[in-house]
Amino acid sequence: MQPNHGVPLPPGPEQYMDLSWEMFGELCRALAFKVARDFGPEVVIGIARAGAIPAAVIASILRVDFYSMKISRKEGDTQVRERPAVLSAAPPQATGKRVLLVDEIATSGDTLRLGLAAIRDVGPREVRTATSFVRPRSYKPDYFALETNQIIIFPWDRKVFEGDRLVVNPRYEQVVED
Repeated sequence: MQPNHGVPLPPGPEQYMDLSWEMFGELCRALAFKVARDFGPEVVIGIARAGAIPAAVIASILRVDFYSMKISRKEGDTQVRERPAVLSAAPPQATGKRVLLVDEIATSGDTLRLGLAAIRDVGPREVRTATSFVRPRSYKPDYFALETNQIIIFPWDRKVFEGDRLVVNPRYEQVVED
């Protein structure tokens, strides 16, 4: 075996979780059950873009209003910031309500912390956080469905448009079959 001289090897297929829509739905149901049993939010806010998807599903299951707010590391389509920034204000409908803030994954916690601060600015009664996934030894939201080190291939990100056709996302073409 050749040494890699400090160059990271690309992750192998076993380091990926190719999440189906069915599994995503089950994780959302499990997460909604945990939240309903312990907290009972009146409003669910999803962090756009990817966190809005599980948030909308959870809000639907809980039969509460759903809103989104945009927090991103991206500036435009290409430039990536080191730290995320709040790009839209927290919805004023959170004022005086029990709020659940949802994102798709928690790693550093930067995005959730920014979201919490923005929501607290509108004066909710209480706010808690939830994610579909969390990394071991990382920021822990109040609720999460699954803890894993695997790279998650979300069903909405598995295939993307390239020109006028749907193709496997180039980030995953080494580990996902078409």
